[in-house]
Amino acid sequence: MATSNHSFVTEFILEGLTKCPELQFPLFLLFLGVYVVTVVGNLGMILLIAISSQLHSPMYYFLGHLSFIDLCYSSVITPKMLVNFVSEKNIISFLACYLLTAMAYDRYVAICSPLLYNVIMSHRVCSIIMAVVYSLGLFGATVHTTHMSVLSFCGSHVVSHYFCDILPLLTLSCSSTHINETLLFIIGGVNTLAPTLAVFISYAFILSSILRIRSAEGRSKAFGTCSSHIMAVGIFFGSITFMYFKPPSSNTMEEEKVSSVFYTTVIPMLNPMIYSLRNKDVKNALRKVVGGRYS
Repeated sequence: MATSNHSFVTEFILEGLTKCPELQFPLFLLFLGVYVVTVVGNLGMILLIAISSQLHSPMYYFLGHLSFIDLCYSSVITPKMLVNFVSEKNIISFLACYLLTAMAYDRYVAICSPLLYNVIMSHRVCSIIMAVVYSLGLFGATVHTTHMSVLSFCGSHVVSHYFCDILPLLTLSCSSTHINETLLFIIGGVNTLAPTLAVFISYAFILSSILRIRSAEGRSKAFGTCSSHIMAVGIFFGSITFMYFKPPSSNTMEEEKVSSVFYTTVIPMLNPMIYSLRNKDVKNALRKVVGGRYS
């Protein structure tokens, strides 16, 4: 660590998920299993969607990108966390929100305008939506990283977390973090509250359309189409909102760690399971792929 007049920090020590030595190895095994399931599940979904023609629709186009983002996001954070569990000194030198909103719009069009679905959700429209998703994610990460790089760090350089999240780093800065906190609130609001509102509005129209379906079977099928997405949205945005939009006086690092585990590790594992185990199209495509290889 190099020092100057302001004790300029070039490395941080990650405190980790827990300080209890007896929990390190059990947690290592637990999160290793979670990461293996995450990689296999998301990579499997990407490959299955790519090779199965019956899954070449806007919904699975978005789902494939969601799996890719989950795979990348988890791979940035979880491997380092695994190393931290088994190493003595943990030294270290931030996209899916909008994607879930895009999937809500996709379900709205599919249920409310089924005859125009393929026209409205064309390949060009889907590509534009995905370009917006990635651009917004890149913009947010670039803004946060740029403004974090100009902060001065002095005193302790121990990050009370298992990865370099924004909030724990801001608490270590000896310079003003007002701009960073304002940016976090604005970008966090755009990335979380705006998509959540858009999802709720989409599902209000969806619910209205479903209730107009006369047959009970039709209503059940429509609800089944949306239930997995609602589940993913609830878990993801719920944990993010809890993490970044609590009153400052109620912040405790242990609560933030638990919340972070959900959106950085658990949710990337659950997404492919939610969308595959509850989806007949995915199950049928998997049977065809597996059956074709062994027939």
